[in-house]
Amino acid sequence: MTRRAPGGPIRLDELARACGACVEGDGATPIERVATLEGAGPGDLAFLANPRYRAQLAATRASAVIVAPAAAQLTPLPRLVAADPYVAYAKAASVLYPREAPLAGRHPAAIVDPAATVAATAAIGPLAVVGAGASIGARASIGSHCSIGEDAVIGDDAVLDAGVRVYPRCTIGPRTLVHSGAVIGADGFGLAPGPEGWIKIPQVGRVVVGADVEIGANTTIDRGAIGDTVIEDGVKLDNQIQIGHNCVIGARTAIAGCVGIAGSARIGHDCRIGGAAMISGHLEIAAGTVVSAATLVSESIAVAGVYTGAFPALAHADWKRVIANVRHLRELVARVRALERPRGRDRGPNDGGTSR
Repeated sequence: MTRRAPGGPIRLDELARACGACVEGDGATPIERVATLEGAGPGDLAFLANPRYRAQLAATRASAVIVAPAAAQLTPLPRLVAADPYVAYAKAASVLYPREAPLAGRHPAAIVDPAATVAATAAIGPLAVVGAGASIGARASIGSHCSIGEDAVIGDDAVLDAGVRVYPRCTIGPRTLVHSGAVIGADGFGLAPGPEGWIKIPQVGRVVVGADVEIGANTTIDRGAIGDTVIEDGVKLDNQIQIGHNCVIGARTAIAGCVGIAGSARIGHDCRIGGAAMISGHLEIAAGTVVSAATLVSESIAVAGVYTGAFPALAHADWKRVIANVRHLRELVARVRALERPRGRDRGPNDGGTSR
């Protein structure tokens, strides 16, 4: 069963205004929840974004649906017609399920250093710790058990869910959402091999996170070794991502879960990085690039496009046969090249023909 949205129902025409969509049918239809086409019932708003689900559109029990103009005549239900139904659904869901604003003030169990600056409208949860010189902006929310280091800056309307760690001097921009367990500003993996073992290199930079960023649960962003690690405005990071020191992630780039990005990589704006992709350090990826899931990027990408390096899943016995052939690929290439050489290229002066 779909979770009921807080508050009372909302008229379909009110949702249309919020979504920038057109209403066809009864605009007074009350909407309480969002749901899938298959699972919807009375009071639910569903959407069709993929043509393969058209059969579910015909059978849905939703009170209203969101469709593209080309599909508007496929259903008699009241509907929102939008060029991009998925975007319209996202906006409608945001209206139906608004994030609850925390009550301003400090919980009695919070620990706030007297040298910290906390806006009167900010909310500091139980057992949160705010260090000396830290700045907490207007209407910002610091969840329970968060730790805000010395001289860190949390922007206006930023939300840190429970258990977030922000190390000293790092900056979180306005309206940024950081989910539980994220660690912002831990030391980067800076080590130099010495005669007696590894020598730790002090990491003296910061992490600078821009505005309207979302950082997923248990994602880690390392502070810069000398300069800063930078997450630009509008970046969306999924859960369990590792971003190494001195990386720059361009504006509005979206990165799926379990991606690893080594130090000093620079990813352009508006990129999309699929889950479990691995990106080597000290390289650049052009703006607008799409990297498929599980792809290894070991060299810079200068021209935007879709890049894929994943090996599709096979039955184990088939995989072993394929790998056996791959191991002999260099030998096979050499043999093909030898066969393709023009005849006579390797003959000596006395090979074949008649002597003169």
